[in-house]
Parts: sequence; C-alpha cells; structure tokens
Amino acid sequence: MNGVNDILDLSVEELDELLATAEDITVNPQKYANLLRGKKLATLFFEPSTRTRLSFEAAMYELGGNVLGFSEAQSSSASKGESVADTARTVSCYADIIAMRHPKEGAPKVADMNASVPVINAGDGGHNHPTQTLADLLTIKREKGRLNNLTIGLCGDLKFGRTVHSLIAAMSRYENIHFVLISPEELRLPEYVKDDYFTNGACTYEETRSLENAMGKLDILYMTRVQRERFFNEEDYVRLKDTYILDEEKMALGKEDLVVMHPLPRVNEISVKVDKDPRACYFKQVLNGKYMRMALILKLLGVKA
Repeated sequence: MNGVNDILDLSVEELDELLATAEDITVNPQKYANLLRGKKLATLFFEPSTRTRLSFEAAMYELGGNVLGFSEAQSSSASKGESVADTARTVSCYADIIAMRHPKEGAPKVADMNASVPVINAGDGGHNHPTQTLADLLTIKREKGRLNNLTIGLCGDLKFGRTVHSLIAAMSRYENIHFVLISPEELRLPEYVKDDYFTNGACTYEETRSLENAMGKLDILYMTRVQRERFFNEEDYVRLKDTYILDEEKMALGKEDLVVMHPLPRVNEISVKVDKDPRACYFKQVLNGKYMRMALILKLLGVKA
C-alpha cells in the first residue's frame, strides 16, 4: 500500500492489525517511543483543524519522529497557485510521510498519486476522513468489546458529514450492523451512500427525524455538528443548526451501556452536562485517534516494534 485515501483502502485484516497495534501502544508506550527517530511527517492542512493536525503531530513525536508543515493554505505556495500534485512532489523531497487535509474532494488522492512517499487523507471536503474512522473503530472496540452485532444511531448532518460516510463504509463490512439515520429532511444521508453500502444487504438501516424515539434501541449514538462551512446559504444553516441537542433528558432514554460519540468540534449539539455521564466517550475518541494514527504511520512506513 502507498497511502490511505479512503477507509476502504484498508482490508478488514489490516484494520484488525491496526487496532491490535493501537491497543499495544496504549499498554506499552515505551516500546514505540523511538521507532521513528530520524523520520519526518509533513502536515499539509489547507483547511482549519485542531484535533486532527495536533493528533498527527503528537503521534509522530511520541514515535520519536519529527514534524514539519503548515496549518493554513495562505502560508503555503497554494496561495501562489501551485497545484496539489506539485506540492506533493515537492514535499516528498523533505518528508517520509504526508498527512493532508483539503477542502476539495479528491485532493489527497491526487497528492498520493504524485508523491513519492505515503499520503494519508486527513479529511477532504465532505468526502472522506479515514483516520477519524480509525479512531471511531478503536473507541467502539474498546467500549463495546466488539465490532459486530451493533445498532448505531447517526444523528445530525448526514448529508455533508464525511465522518458519517466513512464510518458507514467501515462498519458495513462487519456482521449484523443496523444503522438508525436521524436527521432533518434537508440533511439526510445521500442516496449514493445508501446505494454503496445498504443495497447489497451487508447492513440494514431505518430513517427517522426523532432522536427521542431512537434512543432506546441504540448501542452507539454518533452525534455530528451541523457544519456552517458546508452550507451555501446562511439562512439554511441557522434554521437547521439547533435541530438536535443531546441533553440529560434524552440521555435518560438511552441504554445503560450506550456509547455516545462525536468527531468534534461540537458547538451546542451535546450539552456540557452530558460530559459527566459515563456513557459520554467523545474525549476518549480523541485519545484513541492519536493511538490509531500512530499505528497507521508505523504501518505505512513498514516499521514494527
């Protein structure tokens, strides 16, 4: 494998291998502390990010490597009109591996086709976010002990939410997965995603506008932010942004072993009072993302502990 653009670039066997490596990192961090001494990760973030960029940087530092890069397009040669392909070729001369976030769907794939080092897609528009999905898988595995026989509620922005699309792609390869799609009409899951993952019978789904009605049947609740940056019309954003707010009253409707997840950042779709509930796992998700990015970087560079 060269880089990872889509979660489907990784087989189920490779996912299991990455999950096992990440679990081992959590138990034996010192074993991994100097494996990438002398190696460099380039972070090319053409779109704002806090968690993903810092997570990649923390992952590389904790493996003993170094980081170079930029955090906004204005500070790169893209502001002068340089193509993604040329940027990838150039940065390949300086780094051993690249993590790229870009507002244009497909840009990291173009970079991977032109770079001479592995490129990891750190999010491209409303398309893919495979390393967030790796964090999600590790969170589900650690909290529920399995990746099959689950009912997963996806709530909020299912139209533009790249984390939702990637998670559906990943979970559709496991057994007995049922999705409950919770969204307003305007933010429903796109038909092409349904066609790709639901028509072959790999997993089942239902759609509802009511979070309250869905709560009692869920093993996982995956909340999402209504993303202002994906809207062309400010009025539509304002009208839809407060459609679903998870609070203590709604949490009372959920199972005792419910797992609440969110790719973050949140705005107000989860009340801060929910943070104290032991079922709230979104900050554990953040930490799990670092471990999975460490595992992926090691795999792509062919380094084993």
